[in-house]
Amino acid sequence: MTVKKCLFPVAGLGTRFLPVTKEIAKEMLPLVNRPIISYGVEEALASGCEEIIMITGRAKRSIENYFDRSFELEDLLLKRGKKELYDMMIKISNLAEILYIRQREPLGLGHAVLCGEPVCSSGYFGVILPDDVFINNDEPILSQLIKTHERLGGSVIALEQVELENVSRYGIVASEEVEPGIHRISDMVEKPSLSDAPSNYAIMGRYVLSPSIFPILREQQAGTGGEIQLTDALRTLAKSEPVWGVVYKGRRFDCGTQKGWLSANVQLALDDPELRNVVLEVVNGR
Repeated sequence: MTVKKCLFPVAGLGTRFLPVTKEIAKEMLPLVNRPIISYGVEEALASGCEEIIMITGRAKRSIENYFDRSFELEDLLLKRGKKELYDMMIKISNLAEILYIRQREPLGLGHAVLCGEPVCSSGYFGVILPDDVFINNDEPILSQLIKTHERLGGSVIALEQVELENVSRYGIVASEEVEPGIHRISDMVEKPSLSDAPSNYAIMGRYVLSPSIFPILREQQAGTGGEIQLTDALRTLAKSEPVWGVVYKGRRFDCGTQKGWLSANVQLALDDPELRNVVLEVVNGR
């Protein structure tokens, strides 16, 4: 089966960006002139997904507003002859069929995925963590995972080799490489110490998941940080179904941190002919 649905857990509080995220959803922080969330949505659509499911919280209404129509703004743009901007606004509101489900308690990524069960239980589905932004890639990362799923079956997660001193920041897998860049995963640990890490292959924010994950998540006990961890549920799933890891091809920016977000903005500005000189002038001037 091909993957037509993609779930976005976006209910987090964005505490690393306080105080701005007191009123603005972290996913709506700008990368030049587009919000972080738009990169993930466009990746899902470019990978063949047709239905987007947002798992939101109380402070995320701005995400809904961004993908909705704004008739007053559209009318103003037309009256001022700004047809190009008007067309852009219409395109955003027509990108995809988007559903919104409220995660009432901040119980972790695993719980956020479980909130999507009512609409994702009929088949394999994608998951995108929008903090991980991939730019300048020949092929969308989710598409790379979907192709592996279509060829080998089972669930698929994105992997990246990280420095050993950083393994405690990620879910880390134990695996066997069965072909170049493709791993059969046997175990995984959420944020292990260096001594407990089974490898330095880290799970990144892209998944293709079997609906079999939902009954596991319903029974899953709280793990690291007192939260229901998706990694723990995948560990259980790997005992009964194949779980593959794909060492993705592309460049990732962790926009859940100020450093990663700023790096992504600088890179996008350097890629823009009109903004490149602005960045270089500031850097050279210092």
